[in-house]
Amino acid sequence: MSTPETVSSAAELPADGATVEQLEQEGDIAADFIEGLLDIADLDGDLALDVRSGRAYVSVESEEDGALRVLSAPDTVQAMQELTRLSVQAKTGRFSRLILDIGGSRDARRHELERLVDRAIARLDEGASQASLPAMSSYERKLVHDIVADRGLVSESFGAAADRHTVIRRA
Repeated sequence: MSTPETVSSAAELPADGATVEQLEQEGDIAADFIEGLLDIADLDGDLALDVRSGRAYVSVESEEDGALRVLSAPDTVQAMQELTRLSVQAKTGRFSRLILDIGGSRDARRHELERLVDRAIARLDEGASQASLPAMSSYERKLVHDIVADRGLVSESFGAAADRHTVIRRA
């Protein structure tokens, strides 16, 4: 396992006022936690740390084909992210908005969400007044809102807890 690489950008800070240094600390704590999990699972992975858009990002990659496949399933990444956040919160005493990416899973999910948005836009083009997407995590809804805005449309989130979903419509 290689030592994590840290890259910082002084992008917007989160609403809770965490500094770049605090976010880098979150990344370091998260990397230690993930390294421990990888050791337990006897998996090799290279970790990269980054701070962007007011969040700590931890990415795990492996040069061995398929080494991280079992961990890169969306539900598994989400569960590991929550465990990692809890570990960070236990050590810092602060809420963490850390994002974990394993084996490029976040990029793959973003591409899936882009296709989902494009299919919803096609329904609008066919005459629908709005198109609802399935329930998803707050991070995924944020990605959808960004994708929709890039496509020149409007989106809103509706519902509560696990049923919160996004609705897309024309401006």
